[in-house]
Amino acid sequence: MNHPRVTGVCPVVETPFTPDGAIDIPSFERLIDRLLAAGIRSVMYPGFASEFYKLSDAERDQLTEILIERMHRVHGTVVVVSVPDHSTALAVARARRAVALGADLVNILPPHLHGPSTSAVQDHVREVLAAIDPTPAILQYAPAQTGTALSAATISQAAAAAPNLVQVKVESAPPGQLIAALHGEDPALDSVVGYAGVQLIDALRRGAVGVQPGSSFAEIYLRIWHAWENGDRDAAVRLHTRLLPYISYWMQSIELIIAAEKRISMLRGMIDTDVCRAPARTLDAEERAMIDRFLEEFADLL
Repeated sequence: MNHPRVTGVCPVVETPFTPDGAIDIPSFERLIDRLLAAGIRSVMYPGFASEFYKLSDAERDQLTEILIERMHRVHGTVVVVSVPDHSTALAVARARRAVALGADLVNILPPHLHGPSTSAVQDHVREVLAAIDPTPAILQYAPAQTGTALSAATISQAAAAAPNLVQVKVESAPPGQLIAALHGEDPALDSVVGYAGVQLIDALRRGAVGVQPGSSFAEIYLRIWHAWENGDRDAAVRLHTRLLPYISYWMQSIELIIAAEKRISMLRGMIDTDVCRAPARTLDAEERAMIDRFLEEFADLL
């Protein structure tokens, strides 16, 4: 089937909050519009970078609906809705709800709390895929965040049984070997690299078709991506090399990169505050100074 897929730069949209910690809908809408104006044509929500684990079900539904409606005003845009629920029953219900809201693809984050067996993870993924068929899905493989261990062969077998599994978001460290291995399976699967694109260049060399960074400086990833696609790979490598000291520092923890990206988004006027719901990572003076240096260094691209 000719399923919609993620290609190019597909940011994970952050969740803006007001100073008192409520969801900030005007900032959320402005952030979406800024991403569209930058040239972004696919997004994912809610991921780790969205603080999904700090949102109520009602908040997730409300913001997902806003995101889909606002993105779909532009022809050809793709919205990936993530289903990170640990319970299979809840994940199935959440996935069906995403499809009802208009999701183009569903991102499945396998269950990971308390170390479920490989067979239990496979059953979970299989049930979610069946529940949304024929809507396409992306399997998010993030072993550092979840502890889940799946081989390329296991993932390909799941795709053979459920053809609506069309892509894999690879966040293993490093991701390159799995990206290449997935290409060699039958059926072969396209890969999108996550983890802030720290290993983006290696992933591109091994055939990745997309990258899912955060949403605060998507323009830099777009510039890298366009340079690579246009054959100027040296320029892509040089720009990524400039970016790497920042994203490799921020990716030391999920809460750190969330705090850093939110501060960047606020300073760029994309959202009103850099509030993260407690418990959250507090940036110290040197980390805030690092963000100032980042904005100065890349001012011509932002």
